[in-house]
Amino acid sequence: MLNDAILIAGPTASGKSALAVDIARKTGGVVINADSMQVYDVLSVLSARPGPDDLNRVPHALYGHVPPSVAYSTGAWLADVAQLCTSGFLQERRPIFVGGTGLYFRALLEGIAKTPAVPPKLRRRWRERLVAEGPEALHRILQERDPEAAASIGQTDGQRITRALEVHEASGRPLSEWQKENTPPLVSSATSVKVVLEPDRSFVVERIERRFDRMIAQGGLEEVRALLSLKLAPELPAMKAIGVRELASYLQGEIPLAQAVEQAKTATRRYSKRQTTWFRHQLDDGWKRLAVTPSDATQVRLVDLVVDATKN
Repeated sequence: MLNDAILIAGPTASGKSALAVDIARKTGGVVINADSMQVYDVLSVLSARPGPDDLNRVPHALYGHVPPSVAYSTGAWLADVAQLCTSGFLQERRPIFVGGTGLYFRALLEGIAKTPAVPPKLRRRWRERLVAEGPEALHRILQERDPEAAASIGQTDGQRITRALEVHEASGRPLSEWQKENTPPLVSSATSVKVVLEPDRSFVVERIERRFDRMIAQGGLEEVRALLSLKLAPELPAMKAIGVRELASYLQGEIPLAQAVEQAKTATRRYSKRQTTWFRHQLDDGWKRLAVTPSDATQVRLVDLVVDATKN
């Protein structure tokens, strides 16, 4: 189990990555990705992955290491973290986990269910049914087979619905039963510093607007074009990254670029709001909640607050 880790959660465009880099420089740490979209190798710009300057300033791990053809999961990410722990990469380095995927942080601190291996043929069959019948139809099947899991999964969340159905069919046990048998946590909650950024809403909206404009200028359209050329199944997580569907509509001649950009910005704002709500209700009192404002002094204050907390 990792002791003395730093966990930095927060909604998109709240300044998490820059904060993590500054803290890593002060503490001799390594920044470890905890964002489910920044793992994909094609989505560098659109996922707001750290750029070359930040990557050169401090060590980073688990960024851009997964091809978009893979349906990467929380369990796969946790296995990659476990491998980091045993590889010697973290030796004498403070691990700093940063991202906006709440389930990754929960898995770190609470463990994750050990579900059985699913035969590829069975997995493919459920994925094909998802495309043919739609997530709502499969959700109704899940309600019959595993009502507890169905109650916790949205009717349009095709990936999680098919996962629950394939586990049930492969093992004969509902996913909800497997989830009650978690693996041990990888990170000690008691000895770690856990912070969640809570940005001023108008501030984060402005950052989202400016950031997406930069994404377009820095090659966001080219990333989507490269992704589309792979002809991947639309239900894969990488294909659902914010900006992909919107910019694909432009590239396919369906809407003007300005409309695609505005739709992507709207989707990002909504995603940021959902993240904020999740962190507010799902993270316990052990997390320090740090306000983020447009002030130039905010970054220095946040770095000092987190670094000071590691000394206590």
